[in-house]
Amino acid sequence: MSTVAPLLDGTVVASAATALVVAPRVLRAGARPPGRGRTIGPEAPLAAVVALILLNQVLVAVYVNRVHGGDPSFIARYLPPGWFDVPRLDALAAHVPAPELLAPSVLRVQAFLELPLVLLAFVSVVRRLDGALYVRLARSPLLPLAAVSYTAAFCAVEWDLRNPYTVDDLVLRVLSAAVTPPLIAWTAGREPASDTAAPARGNPFLFALDLWAYGQLMLVLYDTALLYNLARLGDHLLPAAAATAVLVATRLAARSAAPRTGPHTAALTATIGRALALLLVPALAIRYAESFGTPRLAVLAGVLVIGAALRRDAPRLLLPAVAGAAVGYLTAVLVPGPYYEATLLRSATGALLAATALCALLDTTRARLVVRS
Repeated sequence: MSTVAPLLDGTVVASAATALVVAPRVLRAGARPPGRGRTIGPEAPLAAVVALILLNQVLVAVYVNRVHGGDPSFIARYLPPGWFDVPRLDALAAHVPAPELLAPSVLRVQAFLELPLVLLAFVSVVRRLDGALYVRLARSPLLPLAAVSYTAAFCAVEWDLRNPYTVDDLVLRVLSAAVTPPLIAWTAGREPASDTAAPARGNPFLFALDLWAYGQLMLVLYDTALLYNLARLGDHLLPAAAATAVLVATRLAARSAAPRTGPHTAALTATIGRALALLLVPALAIRYAESFGTPRLAVLAGVLVIGAALRRDAPRLLLPAVAGAAVGYLTAVLVPGPYYEATLLRSATGALLAATALCALLDTTRARLVVRS
């Protein structure tokens, strides 16, 4: 067990308990007045953060090649295997003056950017399901609480993998936690009323595809930039292009036709929204507790949170939930990914698609019975 397991386990318990208390109140509260500004949405800031992360990776490559002769062992020896596959970029590196000034690009810049990356990715996924829910969550106490929980988890892992830059990284992570929630809330506050109905609202099938696509893009970023493996970017261009194409296709599909929803599909959509609200605060702590804390505690917290989301529509969603859980489990067993996050994404996508399909079947059957009667 990791030396920081008690801190991570405590974060899991505190964040899950907080979510179970605060999220229902946020969902019950009336919607705030819509903004009057120009729509920004979280996708544009998310793209900007991703661009900054990739730019920083280029600067890391220049620094490692010019200052350390292409040998990243000065920092890689403090980290697990699989980090710092740095490209040469000789043509660019040769023309960069004073490369020693790029030293902060190693670990420290990314320490500041990781929190806005994960929070913006989360609210971008929420917006794909329900624009009004995105605004409500982004302007609620859940967002700063999530920033605190995520920062505690990040800092715990940072300390477990401590290196010469750890203290700098911890300070930068705390600073990022202070500035990121207000910026996201400000962005959400400019969302006009006409934009609070997201394209995939009421269509859990399209949302499942959106969830996979966003998850796939985050996995590509993780495999390349977040582990400082920019040299492997070429191997991931095809999955990234496929995920981007899915996001474009689902948006066009949602705009071309209004979704047909019955009571089971509507209940599933509402449950997904509640689950996202409940997971906002504890999600990252639960994930890291799987690797650095107590896995059983993480699973228990996840089950409690998802169970709370299902409770209101449990009778109607019993069969879809069982079917989804079965498909998710079989997916994880039969077609696991190369690591935990990839397996989790495949399992969650399979579970959601199976539940959606069964809800659609039940709604269709019900409609036929009503017509015949």
